[in-house]
Amino acid sequence: MRREPARETAGIDMELGATYLGDHRCHFLVWAPRAKKMEVHILRSRRAGNPQPRKRAIGMEPLERGYYRAIAEDVEPGERYVYRLDGKKERPDPASRYQPEGVHGPSEVQGPAAPAGDEPTWVGLPLEQYLFYEIHVGTFTPEGTFDAILPRLAELARLGITAIELMPIAQFPGHRNWGYDGVFPFATQNSYGGPEGLHRLVSACHRCGIAVVLDVVYNHLGPEGNYLADYGPYFTDRYRTSWGPAINYDGPQNDEVRRYFVSNALYWIREFHIDALRLDAIHAIMDTSAQPFLEELGRKVHEEAEQRDRRVFVIAESDLNDPRVLRPRALGGLGLDAQWNDDFHHTLHGLLTKEQDGYYRDFGTVGQMAKAFREGFVMSGEYSTYRQRRHGHSSREIPAHQFVVFAQNHDQVGNRALGDRLSQLVSFEALKLAAGVLLLSPFLPLLFMGEEYGEIAPFQYFVSHSDPSLIEAVRKGRQEEFTAFPWSGEVPDPQAETTFLRSKLHWESRREEHHQVLLDLYRELIGLRRELPALARLSKESMEVTLDEKKQVLSLDRWSGASHIFASFHFGDSPASLTLPVPPGEWRKRLDSDDQRWRGRGSLIPEAVCSMGKVPFTMNPKSFALFVRERASSNE
Repeated sequence: MRREPARETAGIDMELGATYLGDHRCHFLVWAPRAKKMEVHILRSRRAGNPQPRKRAIGMEPLERGYYRAIAEDVEPGERYVYRLDGKKERPDPASRYQPEGVHGPSEVQGPAAPAGDEPTWVGLPLEQYLFYEIHVGTFTPEGTFDAILPRLAELARLGITAIELMPIAQFPGHRNWGYDGVFPFATQNSYGGPEGLHRLVSACHRCGIAVVLDVVYNHLGPEGNYLADYGPYFTDRYRTSWGPAINYDGPQNDEVRRYFVSNALYWIREFHIDALRLDAIHAIMDTSAQPFLEELGRKVHEEAEQRDRRVFVIAESDLNDPRVLRPRALGGLGLDAQWNDDFHHTLHGLLTKEQDGYYRDFGTVGQMAKAFREGFVMSGEYSTYRQRRHGHSSREIPAHQFVVFAQNHDQVGNRALGDRLSQLVSFEALKLAAGVLLLSPFLPLLFMGEEYGEIAPFQYFVSHSDPSLIEAVRKGRQEEFTAFPWSGEVPDPQAETTFLRSKLHWESRREEHHQVLLDLYRELIGLRRELPALARLSKESMEVTLDEKKQVLSLDRWSGASHIFASFHFGDSPASLTLPVPPGEWRKRLDSDDQRWRGRGSLIPEAVCSMGKVPFTMNPKSFALFVRERASSNE
């Protein structure tokens, strides 16, 4: 259901920010313990029949714990306002729902959203059915808006995508940014289409059977337009992150800071019916409290979902390799639903590219790929050469469906010096192999927009700040970031509009030559994940992984009831003659990346085999094959 008009109370249990009550009345609530006096200034009216701008100040009533409230009469949705602190500073609302003039402009009162047509039937998808497609709104289409995504949803549904994941959409400075410089967590980016555009996108996705995942940033705020410190102790100098001051989750007055961010998470769920939240870089959330913020956040989200009879998930990004993130709260964990597994990517990337610099120096063997399949984390307490210490803990106990895996994502592409995608680094055969490893795994796959057809446009880092000193600092920071890597070429200027434009997809190329072939392969693999119970069941327990490290071959045996598949992946650079441990029975080949259908070199693998436990194969380099068992051995 859409958000009900909030009830009036004299306390602090109203929603933060501006809540339109109907009948030309609006409730304002702000936490500002650093102010001794607060006013809300209504700046203009956009109502028909009253086109002239007007200004008026309304005093706010102080409440307990540093909150201030006011009920303003003669206010309509669409009117803009600011808070005035101590009669001096005028600032946008920290809980602004919309910043139509950007991060430095006034906030805008929003009215109740129109009921959505998807609401009677959409309750969300089981997590096991998620197949993510990561989108940066600004570069996914030429227009760079929510509405421009709508015509492409049918194509994504035909591909087999069940969830789009939006990179952060909270208001950031200017018109181009990855989204991690957001400074108004509640405000939907104005250049993307604002709240109304997001409502239309989510409703359209649900009508297509596609869930919507939103990337939210609770570890820091961006540097430009960040006015939270004027209101209260949102930040702490006890810790620092790579991006600036840490958020105050465990110091004095942290209860209200936590309320702010928990309310933000619930806002996306209540107001826009977001199906899952992806928490950016939780390793940068510093919190030593006995009841961690992340545990509280996950619990509140799950309670909200239960009350609304919906499925809503919390997915973490973390580089700690700590299974406590996913362990149930009853067993001492944070109780989050899933997390990104960088180890899977790093290992696959190392095998395909042979890169051994920076964090890749710890990865790149077939044995590690086998461990990623069997357990999840590759680094589970071993010594990390890159970190110069032991890293991680075993994830053997964590179910397979709690790991999100990928061959590419915005970080692993965009945080390269030139933003070059895998399509620019490896052969077409290796691109097909990456697709096979990803989509035949027992985990939740994530595709980065354009990956499915081998997009060649880079995804580079871009910003549109207005402060010259900040712009120069960002440029310098990007240069320094790549000192651990030997990448050649000049780092693109993050502030230049050309860097942003260069990163837009060539969507039309998906119908051309090898791009169409790769797209068809992704569609075929995704279809097999749904069709074959052995692939649809995401389980480590119903799987055997074997490897030949010397010949660079990994074999995968998965089953569910009578459904049984066998797959083999050859990462080597030359043909390999193998004896593979194919379980007994009669097997039919369902997919071979070397077939001419996939612009292969011509398959060396038979169409059918009868196995007594081992089968001799010859495989071309950078290839994979999938077999389905048609009949079990009579001895079973």
